[in-house]
Order: sequence, then C-alpha cells, then structure tokens
Amino acid sequence: MATIKKGDTVQVIAGARESRGGDRGKTGRVLEVLKDQDRVIVEGVNLVTKHVKVGQTQRGTKTGGIETHEAPIHVSNVALIDPESKKPTRVRSSITKVEKDGVQVTTKVRVSTRSGKEIKSND
Repeated sequence: MATIKKGDTVQVIAGARESRGGDRGKTGRVLEVLKDQDRVIVEGVNLVTKHVKVGQTQRGTKTGGIETHEAPIHVSNVALIDPESKKPTRVRSSITKVEKDGVQVTTKVRVSTRSGKEIKSND
C-alpha cells in the first residue's frame, strides 16, 4: 500500500529553505504519483521553466513561449500532512473491520502516527 496517493496534502521536508530560494516548508496537493520512479508531482512545488517553440493555431492565436510547470520530486523528500494537527507525519497502515450488507469485510487504511487518525484519500 502506498503511503502517498494522488490528492493528498504534503509538505516538503528536504532541500533549501524558502528564504534561500528553495521549496522546504511548502505545502501542496499531490497531482500525480510516478510509482516506477518513486517520485511525486506536487502543486506549486519544484517549478521549472520550459521553453516551448512559438507556433500559431488555426485561429491565429500564438502558442508556446516560456512556460512554468511542476517537476517531479522524490517521495522521500515529502511528508504527509496530519489531518488533525496540520503538521507533517509518518504513516502506518492498519486493518479495520467494516460491515457491508451484513457481512464483515476487512480493509487496510492509512493512519497518521502523530494523531492516530485515519487518513482519507481526496481523489
């Protein structure tokens, strides 16, 4: 089970501080998880500029130029935000029993180690 999923709110815990031009301490929502590379793309974090060749659409509007977008950041450099205390936390998994249609079903859920509260996905 992955500890960080799409839609989670995370905080950058490594790298240069914001005061020195880095991203440490910034929080954002996970836009995409690149599982094979162990990286995540976080909204508003690790912004890079990309030069795109200027073109023209059929209507005559210009496309391209200098664009900024988020680059992937390693999953070890971000921490999930605790839903209760709003601080970074580690995640553990727990098995809970839920009753659906009169039948007991066991499900695996993510739990914050800081507060012990269940972390729900925001997909």
